[in-house]
Amino acid sequence: MNGIARRITGFHRDEEGHWVAQLECGHNQHVRHSPPWQNRPWVTGAQGRGAALGTALACVKCVSGAPPDARPAGDG
Repeated sequence: MNGIARRITGFHRDEEGHWVAQLECGHNQHVRHSPPWQNRPWVTGAQGRGAALGTALACVKCVSGAPPDARPAGDG
């Protein structure tokens, strides 16, 4: 793992319509499903994203000490 494990607390879409996971640390991380490079079919449906809440992703922004990311008012 190249980052610190942080739980997913929510999701929103970016300005291009890609899904972004909101992490407990305040950072955001794109969670694209683009096989064969990134295989995340769970992100394509509401049920899959809901099931992913609470699971951990590696946050490289925590390693670098980055400040929290901005989040939109209307989460998806």
